[in-house]
Amino acid sequence: MHLSAFEHLYLQKIKLKIMASNVRVRFAPSPTGPLHIGGVRTALFNYLFAKKHNGTFILRIEDTDQTRYVANAEQYIVDALDWCGIPFDEGMNRNEKFGPYRQSERKDIYKKHIDELIQSGNAYYAFDTAEALDAHRKDHEEKGKTFIYNHHNRLKLDNSLSLSGDEVAKRLENGDKFVVRFKSPTDRTLVMTDMIRGEVKIDTNVLDDKILFKSDGMPTYHLANIVDDHLMEISHVIRGEEWLPSMALHILLYEAFGWEAPQFAHLPLILKPVGKGKLSKRDGDKLGFPVFPLAYKNDATGDVSTGYKEEGYFNDAFINMLAFLGWNPGTEQELFNLEQLIADFSLERVSKSGAKFNKDKAEWFNQQYMQLKSNADLATLYAPILTEKGITSDAAYTEKVVGLIKERAVFVKDFWNLSDFFFANPTEFDAKASKKQWKEATPALMQELIAEINKIEDFSSENIETEVKAWITSKEIGFGKVMQPFRLSLVGALKGPHLFDIAAMIGKEATLARLQFAIDTLS
Repeated sequence: MHLSAFEHLYLQKIKLKIMASNVRVRFAPSPTGPLHIGGVRTALFNYLFAKKHNGTFILRIEDTDQTRYVANAEQYIVDALDWCGIPFDEGMNRNEKFGPYRQSERKDIYKKHIDELIQSGNAYYAFDTAEALDAHRKDHEEKGKTFIYNHHNRLKLDNSLSLSGDEVAKRLENGDKFVVRFKSPTDRTLVMTDMIRGEVKIDTNVLDDKILFKSDGMPTYHLANIVDDHLMEISHVIRGEEWLPSMALHILLYEAFGWEAPQFAHLPLILKPVGKGKLSKRDGDKLGFPVFPLAYKNDATGDVSTGYKEEGYFNDAFINMLAFLGWNPGTEQELFNLEQLIADFSLERVSKSGAKFNKDKAEWFNQQYMQLKSNADLATLYAPILTEKGITSDAAYTEKVVGLIKERAVFVKDFWNLSDFFFANPTEFDAKASKKQWKEATPALMQELIAEINKIEDFSSENIETEVKAWITSKEIGFGKVMQPFRLSLVGALKGPHLFDIAAMIGKEATLARLQFAIDTLS
């Protein structure tokens, strides 16, 4: 990734500042449903950054929008982070240094701070009705303009800037509905810095006067976010690119309160596999892959959305895959455990452009982690599947089976189709393979093979192979005429690992019985 001289200098200053500061980062999701993988990646990058700098990773629940609140979503968020192996250090019921950590429980704090902004002249009451604002918008549209509530028209609208003090006091006393808006400054070029994007400039004249406090007594995201980050001593705000347009307002709010702003970093979007558009919560069911870490049931509709855990992904493979959606180490290495990710992670290596999700790559990561797992661990994961199939298997035997077939598997759930013949005799044979490999002379050859196998005393894979191949060579026939029907007899199809490993695993008696069953069934 090419960086300009300015960006190099800027990043060097950031590194020095990080070293001198107590790093405190937060993940602040809204409990409006299951946690999307974009949110998990934001949590992951916050976690990696915090651990890299011996800092604190905080979970805060931003539930100011009570109309969209979902009762089981908060626990889902906690469970998802725990499954991913990136648990929060501080938050609800965990090291509550700056609690409460739910915004709905901090209303008095926000009221106090909104009053401060009004007193300082940085915010004002607005009594405009929804109907009046809609009429203004339509009027502007008819004239080919866009309605923006800001310095252009705020003195003409229904607010405490255009009304007398007595009128404002009277309307508040009467209980008239109002919102509180931020008074955006005029004629300024705001120069901001983003740890990923470098310098960002904006003309404050184009900013609208955002609502900070709603008529229901709840703050909007903008006010609550700033107040909480300051009071919780957040040093770095690492969040999604969709919040980049809000950075100007947030910087101005810090300025209005007289507080030092944290450093900001806006992560690139995770894009659909086709590369166009943000990967949404609805895409998983439509495109055939999970977009949530854990399965989620909507209590209202009964709909169940798939999750990476339930689909069979290992949590460490999932995290490794997510880390590469927008970050790269600058080397050819792709497999990183969590400790390696922490050691190598830096915001300097985070891309500015969107990261395209790739289902095949996600499965590749899981397959790679499959090979890194011990056969014993995989056998333990396979055991419930065998039990469900009515199979009782010795753990040591299952471990050997797993060792023979795991290279061909992406998920543990693939094991049965790859290994069923190790646990049960085939009762039928693949029709296409049978037609192609079972010829008129095959039954006689298989009968001869039975006789040869009966003579073998050392039934190890290596010795079976030596004896059978020597017999085939002595007959001066092609190996395929024996080996393919032999495999078909033992497996029921032309699949599976090394043929003689299968024979050794199932044993001499089962090998002979399967050969005889194939002769009786296919001849």
